[in-house]
Amino acid sequence: MEVSLKTDKNIKGLTIEKISDSCLHIAIDDSEKLVNIFGRNDENLKLIENKIKVEIIPHGNKIQIKGTMGKINKTKDIIVDMLDRYEMGIDNNLDEVSGSIRIKNSSPSSKKEREKKTIIKTKIKTILPRSVSQDNYINSIYSNPLTFGIGPAGTGKTYIAVAAASYFLEAGLVDRIILSRPAVEAGEKLGFLPGDLKEKIDPYLRPLYDALYDCLPSNKVQKGLDNNIIEIAPLAFMRGRTLENAFVILDEAQNCNSIQMKMFLTRLGVNSKMVITGDPTQIDLPNNTPSGLLEAIQITKNIKEVTQINFTADDVVRHTLVAKIINAYNETK
Repeated sequence: MEVSLKTDKNIKGLTIEKISDSCLHIAIDDSEKLVNIFGRNDENLKLIENKIKVEIIPHGNKIQIKGTMGKINKTKDIIVDMLDRYEMGIDNNLDEVSGSIRIKNSSPSSKKEREKKTIIKTKIKTILPRSVSQDNYINSIYSNPLTFGIGPAGTGKTYIAVAAASYFLEAGLVDRIILSRPAVEAGEKLGFLPGDLKEKIDPYLRPLYDALYDCLPSNKVQKGLDNNIIEIAPLAFMRGRTLENAFVILDEAQNCNSIQMKMFLTRLGVNSKMVITGDPTQIDLPNNTPSGLLEAIQITKNIKEVTQINFTADDVVRHTLVAKIINAYNETK
């Protein structure tokens, strides 16, 4: 939600008073809202102050914002966005505030395209985008049968896809979730690991399990795994199947070869969603084996029902150091 600067404007319990072109006062009428917006030891306000380059002075239930009109307006929009998140039951920790800042730091054209934020909501989790690319990614998953999420680690590609699958399952929009990864990291060493096939491949599928348990009640995840409503399997298990009424995710797709990728793409059945994620900079395939992900990106780029969302280091939602590391590696190429 974006708000123009006006004197004594009351928005969702915020009283906004324009003092001058370089100063704005915001009063918060509820102590719980205040704590959620300020953060521990005012850490949220300090983050906004540092990122937007304004001066924020908290006093009682009021915030004084000083700076240029554009930066004041952006700071106010961030605070209103934080209030939106609070009212959806989201704790405004530093990660969420960073997300609000990324969204509001987007270009004016992106803002106009985004009249309403895309939301993923399950019984135990509400997820709002923390970057414009995440917003576009969620919208594409809702709108298209096939979405590619392409980019570096830490941008939320896998987590958002699993969260969306969890929502679709809970809402009865699909009958099952199928999650897959190529077990390239294991290579021929799988045979030397203890246990049956499931026990051998589970370590490589752990990120998918973690996301599931974060988005759905643990008993529902376990029940789903037991009765195959939720299936987590290596890519080789997809051959010969038609995946209907399912939400299908292929993670780490950069480690598929061309034959595997074509096989997977052609599994898509009626009333199904498919999301393919991968990072082209982290290909672990043997030398001279081309990545099926890179080929598929080129082959499907002009198909109307397929959307490709490209993430960059600016979309990284892990520690801020991760984005710096990714940029440093990119600069060496």
